[in-house]
Amino acid sequence: MLRRNLLGVMAGTALTVSSSGQAESNKTQKRIKIGQIGTRHAHASGQIATMRKLSDLYEVVGVVEPDVAQRKRAVSHKAYQNVKWMTEEQLLNTPGLELVAVETEVKDLLATARRCVAAGKHIHLDKPAGASMSDLKKLHAAARQQDLMIQMGYMYRYNFGFQFLYRAVRQGWLGNVFEIHGVMSKTMSAASRKALDPYPGGTMFELGCHLIDPLLNIMGPPDRVTHYIRKTRPEQDQLNDNMLAVFEYPRATATIRTAAVEVDGIKRRQFVVCGDEGTIVIRPLEPPRLELTLSRARGDYQRGTQIVTLLDSPGRYDGAFIDMFRVIRGVKDHDFSLEHDLAVQRSILLASNLPV
Repeated sequence: MLRRNLLGVMAGTALTVSSSGQAESNKTQKRIKIGQIGTRHAHASGQIATMRKLSDLYEVVGVVEPDVAQRKRAVSHKAYQNVKWMTEEQLLNTPGLELVAVETEVKDLLATARRCVAAGKHIHLDKPAGASMSDLKKLHAAARQQDLMIQMGYMYRYNFGFQFLYRAVRQGWLGNVFEIHGVMSKTMSAASRKALDPYPGGTMFELGCHLIDPLLNIMGPPDRVTHYIRKTRPEQDQLNDNMLAVFEYPRATATIRTAAVEVDGIKRRQFVVCGDEGTIVIRPLEPPRLELTLSRARGDYQRGTQIVTLLDSPGRYDGAFIDMFRVIRGVKDHDFSLEHDLAVQRSILLASNLPV
């Protein structure tokens, strides 16, 4: 795909990404002061590394980690070298602070996010958005009242493969979508299983959420969600580590599978969208390999099956942080509405057999 087309796919952004990974921005635009609370989330180090890399857009003022032992571990990580450590109170009272990335353990995400919104800050909230639907609704209501942005940390939103998929669906290339199939699996270590075991939503809650987000972006909220839950190692722990959810629509069905015991499961992560005029298969998801099948020529693509050449991504989280900058600076609207995020969370909870 030509570079100009890819950048157009990437959320219509006018900010491009140079070969060095730096975003090229209007130099007259003021940088956003940003901080991070928490280092325990699986995406935390990647988020802070991205903020620091995009230094023409963001000024990282500090990181909060109240757990002393965890902070000592984080200090040794390359992503946190030479950052300023501070308390949450110090961070939220930093003059000019506009945005906070909430990267705590999942159980603490919503409470931390509420404090940030109460302090008048935009937030990047990592996934999944807690286990309480009512608390999330209150958070969104408070953010809406103050005209604050909440960006969820679903990591495939600005993946070039998914951006191509969204454009193809919007332009009708696939016709009427009748089937979607997603797989989001991996092999979890004993330590990772132990950390996830307390969450009854298991692998669907932790991993499947990443694919439920694009599913609803394409299809909207489902009419019904049915879950199938299995434990493969009940003698070891009570982790729901082999899960399937079926999402029902008037003329379509979708399935999302997640497992924590698949050998090299990351290589088989996939998202398949079938319409009556074409199919897109993204497998693996990172780096994305996209196979396009069409019933007739569309744009630069011919009838039949072909591999779409995508540019290498400058980084997993770059697109999200570039887009967040543009939204906060009023250049564009957010691509994912509060209503979408609430519908995604409700579907995640239903798929994970958690109360809504």
